[in-house]
Formats: sequence, C-alpha cells, structure tokens
Amino acid sequence: MSSHSIMLKNSMISGPKCPSCGDKKIVTDQTTGELFCGKCGLVISDKIADTGAEWRSFSNDEGNRTRVGAGTSLMIHDMGLSTVIGAANKDSTGKPLSAGVRSSIERLRTWDSRTQAHSSADRNLRQALNEMDKLKDKLALTDSVIEKAAYIYRKAMEKKLVRGRSIQGLVAACLYASCRNTETPRTLDDIAKGINIRRKDVARCYRLIFRELELKMPVVDPVKGVSRIASIANLSEKSKRKAIEILNQAKEMGIVAGKDPMGIAAAALYLACISTGEIKSQKEISMASGVTEVTIRNRCAGLRKMLNE
Repeated sequence: MSSHSIMLKNSMISGPKCPSCGDKKIVTDQTTGELFCGKCGLVISDKIADTGAEWRSFSNDEGNRTRVGAGTSLMIHDMGLSTVIGAANKDSTGKPLSAGVRSSIERLRTWDSRTQAHSSADRNLRQALNEMDKLKDKLALTDSVIEKAAYIYRKAMEKKLVRGRSIQGLVAACLYASCRNTETPRTLDDIAKGINIRRKDVARCYRLIFRELELKMPVVDPVKGVSRIASIANLSEKSKRKAIEILNQAKEMGIVAGKDPMGIAAAALYLACISTGEIKSQKEISMASGVTEVTIRNRCAGLRKMLNE
C-alpha cells in the first residue's frame, strides 16, 4: 500500500454524510486539499484550508512551533519585520489586475518602499546591506559571515562611525572583520578587489572599527589558507597534506606566531612540492597566494631550519 493511500485511510472522518450515496466514509486528501466520499468518490469540497497545527518553525527559536513568517535576520535592514507588496500584478486567484487597480497598487508599492526607509540612517543601512548581499556571491561567503558583518556595521552606526565615510569602505571593513572573526580565509586584497576600492581605504576603515568597537580577533590559522592556495595553483592532494603536516609541526615549535598566515602557508606548500617531487616555481605559488617571492623565501628559510633539526 502506498504512503498516499495510507494518508487517505488515516484521514477518514465520521461526520457529514455523502450527498450522493449517504455514506459516512468522508475522506480528506491532505495532498490536494479535497474532501470526498470513500464509497462513491464524489468530491464534496476542494481547496480546503488546513486547520491543523503548523509543524514547521519559521523563526530562529526551534522550540516555538507557531507560524509567524520568516525568521528575523540582521541581513535585512528592517530585520524582516516589515510588510512587502509583491511585484506581481495579480490578485489572490492569479488573475491579472485591471488598469485602475494596477496604478493604485504601483502607488502603494512606492509609498510602502519610501516609508520603510524614511530616515537617512535607514537608507544608509539599506544600501550597505545591499552591497554585502552582492559581495556574498562574489566572494563565495556564507550566511553566517554576512550576518556577522551586518551586526558589526549596525554597531558602527550606533557609534556614529558611518557619518562622513564611504559606505563601500565600511562595508568592506566589516566584511573583512567578519571573515577574521569566523576564520574564513579572505585577504584584504580579495575584499578590496570584490568591492572595487583601494586596499588602503579598506585597511583604514578596518583599523577604525577595530579600535572603536574594541573587536577581539582570533589569530588566523595558516592551515586554513593551504586549500585555497593549492586549488588556485593546481597542486596535488599529496602536496597539500604534506604542507599541513609541516605547518602543524611549525605550530608546535612556535614558529608561526607573528607571521603572515598566507606567507607561511605558501612557504609550507613550496617545501611540500619539493618533498613530493611536484614541480612548481616560487613565482606560481606567489601569484596564487598573493604573497611576494621574497616573503616565501624568508619563510622557507625558517621552516627548513625547523625540518633539519
């Protein structure tokens, strides 16, 4: 017996009689929303609204099973608590609206949009969060990173750090701070290139929010950058694993502390390539990691010394 027929069998109710045969076996089809006779098959009613409990949680609180719409989010300028008049010019039955009603809806839609961001701070926040949303796809960032960046930007607005500064610069700085906080391997150059502003401007804004908001940043683990560099430089899995071994050994010896994580990851990959016999020049690894060849050579010297001991 199929799951659909089991559902129908379980949903039989003893209530009203069939108007055709007088049988009391009235069946509710949960899939199509129809009420029909179990004996003669007459459809008594269709498009029935489900009056049962809503067993999906749309809020962030998993314990609460009340249907209250989409969960609130810091990524939306109004936290997702406002109304939205949809773009489709159709009524509830799917029929297109008449010309007069359409113009009224257009006017309502415009004013709905205006009233949601009536102050300059709201407009600033809406623009900033739109920029973050664009960068999310560009830099392949997760929702948690964008959520954290939105939280930092809101804190910067509370401290009045936004006034007189470019929105793009602060958005980039908040994203970089969020990546650092969540240990997502993205460099200042990646974010500056993604938002199309100078690296110097991003760094300046980052220093400002780091100082003013008193952010606590974890030390970046160079192992996080190995996969990224290896995939750009088309290195083998064997070299990648060897590089991670070298870095773990360097961490135990305390060589990693205070060094640029991308630089030391690139050096470990270069030494791993030599060890596994894979032919990759310092220039290729330098281009893949965004670190100069001089830095790679300097870091290699330290790592070689450690491996020889």
